[in-house]
Amino acid sequence: GNMSAGSRNTEPWGGFDDNLIQGGSSAVIDMENMDDTSGSSFEDVGEMHQRMKEEEEVSAEAAAAEDDGADDGEFLGMKGLKGQLGRQVADEVWQAGKRQASKAFNLYANIDILRPYFDVEPSQVRSRLMESMIPVRMISFPQKVAGELYGPLMLVFTLVAILLHGMKTSGTVIREGTLMGTAIGTCFGYWLGVSSFIYFLAYLVNAQITMLQMLSLLGYGLFGHCVVLLVTYNIHFHLLFYAMWLLIGGLSTLRMVAVLLSRTVGQTPRLLLCGMLALLHMSFLLYLHFSYHQILEGLLDSLEGHNMAPIQRVVRDVPEVTLNATVCGLSNMEYAQLHAISAS
Repeated sequence: GNMSAGSRNTEPWGGFDDNLIQGGSSAVIDMENMDDTSGSSFEDVGEMHQRMKEEEEVSAEAAAAEDDGADDGEFLGMKGLKGQLGRQVADEVWQAGKRQASKAFNLYANIDILRPYFDVEPSQVRSRLMESMIPVRMISFPQKVAGELYGPLMLVFTLVAILLHGMKTSGTVIREGTLMGTAIGTCFGYWLGVSSFIYFLAYLVNAQITMLQMLSLLGYGLFGHCVVLLVTYNIHFHLLFYAMWLLIGGLSTLRMVAVLLSRTVGQTPRLLLCGMLALLHMSFLLYLHFSYHQILEGLLDSLEGHNMAPIQRVVRDVPEVTLNATVCGLSNMEYAQLHAISAS
Protein backbone atom coordinates (compact mmCIF):
# COMPACT_ATOMS: atom_id res chain seq x y z
CA GLY A 1 0.00 0.00 0.00
CA ASN A 2 2.79 2.38 0.97
CA MET A 3 4.71 1.55 -2.17
CA SER A 4 1.71 2.15 -4.40
CA ALA A 5 1.09 5.48 -2.61
CA GLY A 6 4.76 6.36 -3.08
CA SER A 7 4.61 5.54 -6.77
CA ARG A 8 1.38 7.53 -7.08
CA ASN A 9 3.04 10.49 -5.38
CA THR A 10 6.17 10.36 -7.51
CA GLU A 11 4.44 10.08 -10.89
CA PRO A 12 3.21 13.66 -11.16
CA TRP A 13 6.57 15.01 -10.00
CA GLY A 14 8.37 12.74 -12.43
CA GLY A 15 6.14 13.97 -15.26
CA PHE A 16 6.66 17.59 -14.17
CA ASP A 17 10.44 17.09 -14.11
CA ASP A 18 10.37 15.66 -17.62
CA ASN A 19 8.34 18.62 -18.87
CA LEU A 20 10.71 21.03 -17.19
CA ILE A 21 13.75 19.38 -18.76
CA GLN A 22 12.11 19.34 -22.19
CA GLY A 23 11.14 23.01 -21.83
CA GLY A 24 14.69 23.88 -20.83
CA SER A 25 16.17 22.02 -23.76
CA SER A 26 13.75 23.60 -26.22
CA ALA A 27 14.65 27.05 -24.90
CA VAL A 28 18.34 26.22 -25.32
CA ILE A 29 17.76 25.00 -28.88
CA ASP A 30 15.85 28.20 -29.67
CA MET A 31 18.75 30.31 -28.50
CA GLU A 32 21.24 28.22 -30.45
CA ASN A 33 19.24 28.35 -33.67
CA MET A 34 18.76 32.09 -33.41
CA ASP A 35 20.14 33.94 -36.42
CA ASP A 36 21.83 37.33 -36.07
CA THR A 37 19.38 39.07 -38.34
CA SER A 38 16.04 37.82 -36.98
CA GLY A 39 14.44 38.60 -33.65
CA SER A 40 11.92 35.74 -33.89
CA SER A 41 13.50 33.53 -31.23
CA PHE A 42 13.60 36.38 -28.76
CA GLU A 43 9.94 37.03 -29.47
CA ASP A 44 9.08 33.33 -28.97
CA VAL A 45 10.91 33.22 -25.65
CA GLY A 46 9.26 36.49 -24.58
CA GLU A 47 5.78 35.28 -25.52
CA MET A 48 6.33 31.99 -23.67
CA HIS A 49 7.47 33.93 -20.60
CA GLN A 50 4.39 36.19 -20.84
CA ARG A 51 2.03 33.20 -21.16
CA MET A 52 3.59 31.47 -18.13
CA LYS A 53 3.21 34.67 -16.10
CA GLU A 54 -0.44 35.03 -17.10
CA GLU A 55 -1.13 31.39 -16.16
CA GLU A 56 0.51 31.95 -12.79
CA GLU A 57 -1.61 35.06 -12.19
CA VAL A 58 -4.82 33.21 -13.12
CA SER A 59 -4.03 30.27 -10.83
CA ALA A 60 -3.12 32.66 -7.99
CA GLU A 61 -6.46 34.47 -8.40
CA ALA A 62 -8.35 31.16 -8.47
CA ALA A 63 -6.60 30.07 -5.24
CA ALA A 64 -7.42 33.42 -3.61
CA ALA A 65 -11.08 33.04 -4.64
CA GLU A 66 -11.24 29.56 -3.07
CA ASP A 67 -9.69 30.84 0.17
CA ASP A 68 -11.87 33.92 0.52
CA GLY A 69 -15.14 32.13 -0.24
CA ALA A 70 -18.27 33.72 -1.62
CA ASP A 71 -18.78 36.37 1.16
CA ASP A 72 -16.46 39.01 -0.23
CA GLY A 73 -17.34 38.75 -3.94
CA GLU A 74 -17.17 42.52 -4.37
CA PHE A 75 -13.57 42.58 -3.10
CA LEU A 76 -12.69 39.75 -5.53
CA GLY A 77 -14.23 41.77 -8.37
CA MET A 78 -11.99 44.73 -7.51
CA LYS A 79 -8.98 42.43 -7.31
CA GLY A 80 -9.81 40.92 -10.71
CA LEU A 81 -10.09 44.42 -12.23
CA LYS A 82 -6.71 45.40 -10.81
CA GLY A 83 -5.21 42.20 -12.20
CA GLN A 84 -6.63 42.97 -15.64
CA LEU A 85 -5.29 46.54 -15.57
CA GLY A 86 -1.88 45.31 -14.47
CA ARG A 87 -1.87 42.74 -17.24
CA GLN A 88 -2.82 45.36 -19.83
CA VAL A 89 -0.05 47.73 -18.69
CA ALA A 90 2.51 44.90 -18.69
CA ASP A 91 1.31 43.90 -22.18
CA GLU A 92 1.71 47.49 -23.47
CA VAL A 93 5.22 47.72 -22.02
CA TRP A 94 6.12 44.36 -23.53
CA GLN A 95 4.78 45.37 -26.97
CA ALA A 96 6.74 48.66 -26.90
CA GLY A 97 9.93 46.78 -25.95
CA LYS A 98 9.32 44.26 -28.71
CA ARG A 99 8.85 47.02 -31.30
CA GLN A 100 12.11 48.69 -30.28
CA ALA A 101 13.98 45.37 -30.37
CA SER A 102 12.64 44.56 -33.87
CA LYS A 103 13.71 48.06 -35.06
CA ALA A 104 17.22 47.43 -33.75
CA PHE A 105 17.31 44.05 -35.51
CA ASN A 106 16.12 45.64 -38.76
CA LEU A 107 18.89 48.24 -38.56
CA TYR A 108 21.42 45.46 -38.02
CA ALA A 109 20.00 43.62 -41.04
CA ASN A 110 20.32 46.79 -43.17
CA ILE A 111 23.97 47.20 -42.14
CA ASP A 112 24.42 43.53 -43.07
CA ILE A 113 23.25 44.33 -46.61
CA LEU A 114 26.15 46.81 -47.02
CA ARG A 115 28.77 44.48 -45.54
CA PRO A 116 29.74 42.63 -48.80
CA TYR A 117 30.58 45.94 -50.54
CA PHE A 118 33.12 46.86 -47.86
CA ASP A 119 34.53 43.38 -47.24
CA VAL A 120 37.98 43.81 -48.80
CA GLU A 121 41.59 43.18 -47.80
CA PRO A 122 44.09 46.11 -47.68
CA SER A 123 46.34 44.24 -50.13
CA GLN A 124 43.45 44.06 -52.63
CA VAL A 125 42.85 47.80 -52.30
CA ARG A 126 46.57 48.46 -52.85
CA SER A 127 46.70 46.34 -56.00
CA ARG A 128 43.49 47.98 -57.33
CA LEU A 129 45.00 51.44 -56.74
CA MET A 130 47.99 50.42 -58.84
CA GLU A 131 45.77 48.87 -61.52
CA SER A 132 43.72 52.08 -61.73
CA MET A 133 46.78 53.72 -63.38
CA ILE A 134 47.47 50.92 -65.88
CA PRO A 135 45.20 50.84 -68.96
CA VAL A 136 44.56 47.34 -70.33
CA ARG A 137 44.43 47.13 -74.14
CA MET A 138 42.28 44.00 -74.29
CA ILE A 139 38.88 45.34 -75.37
CA SER A 140 37.48 42.32 -77.23
CA PHE A 141 36.39 40.71 -73.94
CA PRO A 142 34.63 42.52 -71.01
CA GLN A 143 37.21 43.52 -68.42
CA LYS A 144 36.54 42.65 -64.80
CA VAL A 145 35.43 45.48 -62.48
CA ALA A 146 35.54 44.90 -58.72
CA GLY A 147 32.17 45.74 -57.20
CA GLU A 148 33.36 47.18 -53.89
CA LEU A 149 32.98 50.62 -52.36
CA TYR A 150 35.65 50.73 -49.64
CA GLY A 151 38.54 51.90 -51.88
CA PRO A 152 36.44 54.48 -53.81
CA LEU A 153 34.94 55.93 -50.62
CA MET A 154 38.36 56.30 -48.98
CA LEU A 155 39.71 57.97 -52.16
CA VAL A 156 36.82 60.45 -52.19
CA PHE A 157 37.53 61.33 -48.54
CA THR A 158 41.24 61.67 -49.36
CA LEU A 159 40.35 64.02 -52.22
CA VAL A 160 38.22 66.06 -49.78
CA ALA A 161 41.22 66.38 -47.42
CA ILE A 162 43.58 67.41 -50.27
CA LEU A 163 41.03 69.93 -51.54
CA LEU A 164 40.69 71.45 -48.05
CA HIS A 165 44.49 71.76 -47.88
CA GLY A 166 44.49 73.48 -51.28
CA MET A 167 41.72 75.88 -50.24
CA LYS A 168 43.50 76.86 -47.03
CA THR A 169 46.90 77.44 -48.67
CA SER A 170 45.35 79.50 -51.48
CA GLY A 171 43.18 81.53 -49.09
CA THR A 172 39.97 80.62 -50.92
CA VAL A 173 36.97 82.54 -49.58
CA ILE A 174 33.60 80.81 -49.79
CA ARG A 175 30.82 83.40 -49.60
CA GLU A 176 28.02 80.96 -48.72
CA GLY A 177 28.79 77.84 -46.70
CA THR A 178 31.98 76.40 -45.23
CA LEU A 179 35.20 75.11 -46.79
CA MET A 180 34.49 71.59 -45.51
CA GLY A 181 30.95 71.59 -46.89
CA THR A 182 32.16 72.84 -50.27
CA ALA A 183 34.94 70.24 -50.47
CA ILE A 184 32.62 67.35 -49.52
CA GLY A 185 29.88 68.60 -51.85
CA THR A 186 32.31 68.95 -54.78
CA CYS A 187 33.93 65.52 -54.38
CA PHE A 188 30.84 63.46 -53.55
CA GLY A 189 28.80 65.42 -56.09
CA TYR A 190 31.29 64.55 -58.83
CA TRP A 191 31.61 60.88 -57.81
CA LEU A 192 27.88 60.18 -57.46
CA GLY A 193 26.70 62.58 -60.17
CA VAL A 194 29.08 61.52 -62.94
CA SER A 195 28.70 57.81 -62.03
CA SER A 196 24.92 58.15 -62.35
CA PHE A 197 25.19 60.12 -65.62
CA ILE A 198 27.62 57.64 -67.26
CA TYR A 199 25.52 54.71 -65.99
CA PHE A 200 22.44 56.33 -67.58
CA LEU A 201 24.33 56.77 -70.88
CA ALA A 202 25.58 53.17 -70.64
CA TYR A 203 21.99 52.01 -70.12
CA LEU A 204 20.90 53.95 -73.23
CA VAL A 205 23.62 52.44 -75.45
CA ASN A 206 23.20 48.99 -73.87
CA ALA A 207 26.67 48.72 -72.27
CA GLN A 208 27.20 45.89 -69.78
CA ILE A 209 27.93 47.72 -66.52
CA THR A 210 26.08 47.98 -63.21
CA MET A 211 25.78 51.10 -61.04
CA LEU A 212 27.99 49.49 -58.37
CA GLN A 213 30.73 48.77 -60.94
CA MET A 214 30.48 52.31 -62.28
CA LEU A 215 30.87 53.79 -58.77
CA SER A 216 33.86 51.53 -58.12
CA LEU A 217 35.48 52.34 -61.50
CA LEU A 218 35.11 56.12 -61.16
CA GLY A 219 36.10 56.02 -57.48
CA TYR A 220 39.39 54.27 -58.25
CA GLY A 221 39.80 56.68 -61.20
CA LEU A 222 40.10 59.50 -58.63
CA PHE A 223 43.42 58.07 -57.40
CA GLY A 224 45.22 59.89 -60.25
CA HIS A 225 43.50 63.14 -59.27
CA CYS A 226 44.59 62.73 -55.64
CA VAL A 227 48.23 62.21 -56.65
CA VAL A 228 48.31 65.15 -59.09
CA LEU A 229 46.61 67.59 -56.72
CA LEU A 230 48.70 66.58 -53.70
CA VAL A 231 51.89 67.36 -55.64
CA THR A 232 50.72 70.50 -57.48
CA TYR A 233 49.06 72.16 -54.46
CA ASN A 234 52.48 72.12 -52.79
CA ILE A 235 54.81 72.68 -55.77
CA HIS A 236 53.49 75.66 -57.75
CA PHE A 237 54.72 75.16 -61.31
CA HIS A 238 52.26 75.27 -64.19
CA LEU A 239 54.45 73.17 -66.45
CA LEU A 240 54.67 70.42 -63.82
CA PHE A 241 50.90 70.47 -63.41
CA TYR A 242 50.23 70.15 -67.14
CA ALA A 243 52.76 67.29 -67.44
CA MET A 244 51.17 65.40 -64.53
CA TRP A 245 47.66 66.22 -65.78
CA LEU A 246 48.46 64.63 -69.13
CA LEU A 247 50.45 61.68 -67.78
CA ILE A 248 48.75 60.61 -64.52
CA GLY A 249 45.30 62.04 -65.22
CA GLY A 250 45.48 60.65 -68.75
CA LEU A 251 46.49 57.16 -67.55
CA SER A 252 43.66 56.89 -65.02
CA THR A 253 41.18 58.17 -67.64
CA LEU A 254 42.48 55.69 -70.25
CA ARG A 255 42.07 52.86 -67.75
CA MET A 256 38.37 53.71 -67.28
CA VAL A 257 37.86 54.27 -71.01
CA ALA A 258 39.41 50.84 -71.79
CA VAL A 259 37.03 49.14 -69.32
CA LEU A 260 34.01 50.88 -70.85
CA LEU A 261 35.20 50.09 -74.40
CA SER A 262 35.42 46.41 -73.51
CA ARG A 263 31.84 46.46 -72.21
CA THR A 264 30.25 48.43 -75.08
CA VAL A 265 29.39 47.24 -78.59
CA GLY A 266 29.37 49.55 -81.63
CA GLN A 267 31.46 52.49 -82.80
CA THR A 268 29.09 55.39 -82.03
CA PRO A 269 28.07 54.19 -78.52
CA ARG A 270 31.75 53.71 -77.63
CA LEU A 271 32.65 57.18 -78.87
CA LEU A 272 29.75 58.81 -77.03
CA LEU A 273 30.28 57.00 -73.71
CA CYS A 274 34.09 57.11 -73.55
CA GLY A 275 34.36 60.65 -74.97
CA MET A 276 31.94 61.96 -72.36
CA LEU A 277 33.72 60.18 -69.48
CA ALA A 278 37.20 61.34 -70.63
CA LEU A 279 35.99 64.93 -71.05
CA LEU A 280 34.35 65.06 -67.60
CA HIS A 281 37.23 63.35 -65.80
CA MET A 282 40.02 65.46 -67.28
CA SER A 283 38.11 68.75 -66.95
CA PHE A 284 37.28 67.97 -63.29
CA LEU A 285 41.02 67.81 -62.55
CA LEU A 286 41.55 71.17 -64.29
CA TYR A 287 38.64 72.66 -62.34
CA LEU A 288 39.97 71.41 -58.97
CA HIS A 289 43.44 72.73 -59.77
CA PHE A 290 42.48 76.21 -60.92
CA SER A 291 39.53 76.87 -58.60
CA TYR A 292 41.34 76.12 -55.36
CA HIS A 293 44.96 76.80 -56.21
CA GLN A 294 47.42 79.55 -55.39
CA ILE A 295 48.57 80.76 -58.82
CA LEU A 296 52.30 81.41 -59.14
CA GLU A 297 51.98 84.97 -60.47
CA GLY A 298 49.79 85.98 -57.52
CA LEU A 299 52.35 84.50 -55.14
CA LEU A 300 55.21 86.44 -56.80
CA ASP A 301 53.21 89.68 -56.68
CA SER A 302 52.58 89.27 -52.97
CA LEU A 303 56.30 88.55 -52.38
CA GLU A 304 57.42 91.62 -54.38
CA GLY A 305 54.75 93.97 -53.07
CA HIS A 306 55.99 94.36 -49.47
CA ASN A 307 56.59 98.11 -50.07
CA MET A 308 52.95 98.69 -50.92
CA ALA A 309 50.80 100.10 -48.13
CA PRO A 310 48.45 97.53 -46.68
CA ILE A 311 44.76 98.01 -47.47
CA GLN A 312 43.24 100.21 -44.77
CA ARG A 313 39.97 99.04 -43.26
CA VAL A 314 37.61 101.96 -42.74
CA VAL A 315 36.44 102.15 -39.13
CA ARG A 316 32.77 103.01 -38.82
CA ASP A 317 32.05 106.04 -36.69
CA VAL A 318 30.72 104.17 -33.65
CA PRO A 319 31.77 105.43 -30.18
CA GLU A 320 32.38 101.91 -28.82
CA VAL A 321 34.70 101.03 -31.71
CA THR A 322 36.76 104.21 -31.32
CA LEU A 323 36.92 103.67 -27.55
CA ASN A 324 38.19 100.11 -28.08
CA ALA A 325 40.75 101.39 -30.58
CA THR A 326 42.09 104.01 -28.12
CA VAL A 327 42.27 101.45 -25.29
CA CYS A 328 44.17 99.04 -27.55
CA GLY A 329 46.52 101.86 -28.65
CA LEU A 330 47.27 102.84 -25.05
CA SER A 331 47.90 99.26 -23.99
CA ASN A 332 50.26 98.76 -26.96
CA MET A 333 52.21 101.92 -26.01
CA GLU A 334 52.51 100.76 -22.38
CA TYR A 335 53.71 97.35 -23.55
CA ALA A 336 56.33 98.97 -25.83
CA GLN A 337 57.59 101.19 -22.96
CA LEU A 338 57.84 98.21 -20.60
CA HIS A 339 59.69 96.23 -23.27
CA ALA A 340 62.16 99.11 -23.78
CA ILE A 341 62.77 99.39 -20.00
CA SER A 342 63.36 95.64 -19.65
CA ALA A 343 65.72 95.65 -22.66
CA SER A 344 67.80 98.53 -21.18
